[in-house]
Amino acid sequence: MTREQLEVFCHRIKEENEREREERNFFQMERDKIRTFWEITRNELEEARAKLRNKDRQIEESAEKNDEELKFYKQKVKHLQYEHQNNLTECKAEALVSLKNAQDDHTAQERELLKDKKDLKILMREQEVAHQDQMKTIKLQHSEEINKIRNDFESRAKELEFKYEKKFNDLKTELNTKHDMELVEIDERKNGQIDNLTAHHDRAFNEMKNYYNDITLNNLALISSLKDQMEVLRKQNERMTKQVADLNAENKKLTIPLQKALADVQEYKRQLQNYEKDKISLTNTKSKLSETLKELENVQWAYDALQLRFEKLQEERNELHDRFVKAILEVQQKTGVKNILLQKRIENLSQVAEHREAIIGELSAAAQKPPAKSNQKLEEILAKKNATISDLQYELARVCKAHDDLLEMYEEKLVQYGIPRGELGFTPFRIIPEGQGGLAKGPAGLATKNR
Repeated sequence: MTREQLEVFCHRIKEENEREREERNFFQMERDKIRTFWEITRNELEEARAKLRNKDRQIEESAEKNDEELKFYKQKVKHLQYEHQNNLTECKAEALVSLKNAQDDHTAQERELLKDKKDLKILMREQEVAHQDQMKTIKLQHSEEINKIRNDFESRAKELEFKYEKKFNDLKTELNTKHDMELVEIDERKNGQIDNLTAHHDRAFNEMKNYYNDITLNNLALISSLKDQMEVLRKQNERMTKQVADLNAENKKLTIPLQKALADVQEYKRQLQNYEKDKISLTNTKSKLSETLKELENVQWAYDALQLRFEKLQEERNELHDRFVKAILEVQQKTGVKNILLQKRIENLSQVAEHREAIIGELSAAAQKPPAKSNQKLEEILAKKNATISDLQYELARVCKAHDDLLEMYEEKLVQYGIPRGELGFTPFRIIPEGQGGLAKGPAGLATKNR
């Protein structure tokens, strides 16, 4: 190699040394960042613990306040129960008093009804007696009228019979006298007037016969009319008797419903009075009971809400505590691994830098020696340098692989515990080696970029 090539090579070695120094400084800065991040995490942990203590204190205060409110509402419920018991006792006493008054009223009404019933029975008996007397009077009047009509008819018949017998006797006497006179005259004019007398006698006999026939017919018509009147009176008597029996039966039928209706009216009046009182007391009791139930429901609802909130806060506290512990452990593990890797890398880079400085010194000394020896020495140095570069590339590939495996394992843990990647606070770099054993495109994979 010529001097210019050696100078170029030395210049490139110096540039690599500078770059390694810059990487060392970068890794030191990353270590400082990690330490700062660890301190920030520790401060956040202290703050979270302080918040947790505050939350515990608030929960205890809420529990104490809830216990006090629960005791207060229990005492209030006891007072309400006591008032309800007193009201119930008063209602029972009022109900007993009203029941006693109602029983007294019912007893008095029953006495009055019994008295009215007795009076009605007496009145009915009097009416029955009066009705029987009236029936007897009507029967007596009817029998008297019948006897009177019979006597009148018999007297009229006797008078007519006596009258016509007298008339007949008078007429007979007159006719006998006349007959005697006529006999004398007939004797005188026997032959001349016998036909006239016979004709006259026949005519007179026919007239008398017709007259008596008319009288007989008139008497028969009068007898038949009297019989018809007696039949009409008998039917009227039977009809009146039947009407009286129907009226008695109807009166008896109406007496029982009347008594029942009066009793029902009194019972309904008593029930109406008791119903109004019971309705008012029931309305008041229902309103008080509904208010008490509403207050109890509100207290129960508030207690359930506080209980659910307390359980939810406990679950959140436990979950935050578990997540925080896991995150701290993972951060400590990752930080420890990164610190170890960085320390090893820094030690390796320090050794490489020292070795390169020694090589540069040897190259500077060799530049003043003959070219043959310097070329041989330079080839040995280049061979060692290539071996060192191969070792460094292998170490870099191994570290990149470990870094990627660590990131994959960390992401799997995040997915396993249901933590989104956005809550990490930073975005990790992935290092992809260039070619086979080539250098990486960016800085070391353990470096992070703050979001």
